[in-house]
Amino acid sequence: MSGVSGSGTSQLSGTKEPGAAGTDTSVIVVGAGPVGLALTLDLARRGVAVRLLERAGEGFAGSRAKGIQPRTLEVLDDFGLSGAALAAGSAYPPMGLHLGPFTKTWRMHATAPDSAGTPYPDVLLLPQYATTELLRAAVERLGVRVEFGARAVEIAQDGTSCAVRLEDGRLLTARYVVGADGGSSTVRKAAGIAFEGTTDESDRMILVDGTVDGLSRDHWHIWPRVRGRSVAACPLPGDGNRFQIMIRTRPGDTLGAPGGGELIEADLTALLRRRADRSLTLRDITWTSVFRPNVRLAERYRNGRLLLCGDAAHVHTPAGAQGLNTGVQDAHNLGWKLQQVLAGADDALLDSYEAERRPVAAQVLGRSTELYEGLRGTRPGKLTRGQDEHQLGISYFGGPLAPADAPRTATLRSGDRAPDALLPHPAAEATRLFDLYRGPHFTALAFGARAAVAAKAATASTASDRPIWPSAGTPVRHHVVLPHTTPRTPREAALLDAYGITEDTVVLVRPDGYIGAIDVVGSTADEPAA
Repeated sequence: MSGVSGSGTSQLSGTKEPGAAGTDTSVIVVGAGPVGLALTLDLARRGVAVRLLERAGEGFAGSRAKGIQPRTLEVLDDFGLSGAALAAGSAYPPMGLHLGPFTKTWRMHATAPDSAGTPYPDVLLLPQYATTELLRAAVERLGVRVEFGARAVEIAQDGTSCAVRLEDGRLLTARYVVGADGGSSTVRKAAGIAFEGTTDESDRMILVDGTVDGLSRDHWHIWPRVRGRSVAACPLPGDGNRFQIMIRTRPGDTLGAPGGGELIEADLTALLRRRADRSLTLRDITWTSVFRPNVRLAERYRNGRLLLCGDAAHVHTPAGAQGLNTGVQDAHNLGWKLQQVLAGADDALLDSYEAERRPVAAQVLGRSTELYEGLRGTRPGKLTRGQDEHQLGISYFGGPLAPADAPRTATLRSGDRAPDALLPHPAAEATRLFDLYRGPHFTALAFGARAAVAAKAATASTASDRPIWPSAGTPVRHHVVLPHTTPRTPREAALLDAYGITEDTVVLVRPDGYIGAIDVVGSTADEPAA
């Protein structure tokens, strides 16, 4: 077994866990943040044997990434968790910019338009600790436990498997290892993958979760100060006067600068009063962190059997609520592909993960950096987030699984996100398309009588020229959405318009909610009467 960490090690030393034959498991996920949990959940619900390692001794307690975008809510819907997320979170409060005795208010986040076809048009305020708890509980319901205190110190691979040596000497093996272990990823370093970008040591932001007495919860408060030393306080969902507080520091500031010492409650209270409002009291701090603008993108997302997800592959500024969302969507893209390859699909399918997701991360890095720079000013226009941040417009069109010359409808192409829409003839178990998509399967939608007949054959023929379908693996569920393509009710018209259907068509939706293939069966001129 060859090492990939550059150490020249050909075999890892350690103690193999007793009773294991072959590899211990199919996939080892390193890192139990929201991204690692999302990937583990996706794999576990598919019946893939997976272990989840977390070097920390307990779950993350901070609010850090607190904005859940509409597209990520759709992913949580696919996991059956959107209702729990909405119950645990809240709507974003309006912004309140304090300018002396005046407060300028506006709404920071735009609502997605009806044309986006989503049941989740608004960004959800959900602290990272709550997102983590939701995902971890779902993982545990499927019988997978987070292995806390399991620190990976060395990783190697050969042509058939990977080995992970833990700090306590245990040696674990798997067919694949995925690093969801953050910006300092052990997996990425072991894979020898460059992490290109910059870290700005001169710009730091103190993040604090605590109770603030004397501050209303009706706004996300901002107090602008000279040279960008702004202070902000965002009310967190739940009972009590809990806030996430953001205090931006500059070179020369004692608190939060290198060598500035531990963040002490009394010092933070004094700083909050000095820069924001002298009447405020900060207490019951549960989490603090010092953030530095760190903008980096992995050169690759894969080296053989080692893959990267989330912050291990890309790190962003916090502006725009993009990092966690991009990472969870990485996991949603990778999960079904790992299952297919483990079931016998061509290993080249895993290359499509990087081809589809790395361009998304590159674009997000640029946008989040632009938004972060806007935090230096006091103009609402620089602090407003629009549809670009919703991530509903992401498309893999033109990529390895969605060639540009593939058939399309009037509104959709292969690789586009499959929009939601109300079903013309709802049933108790399904009232909208997302009800049909929910779960770890492909979905074949038939529009028109000929499409209903051709759907299964179309799926089988597609398998012959794409690296998606092995002989086993993810099932395909077929649904005749409409036996005709001439609208007869307003709801039928809305559905056909959303998917651009003008003639008999089979639309194959991938497990991650993107269009896998479009098969236009033919004219509806002599369509059988319904």
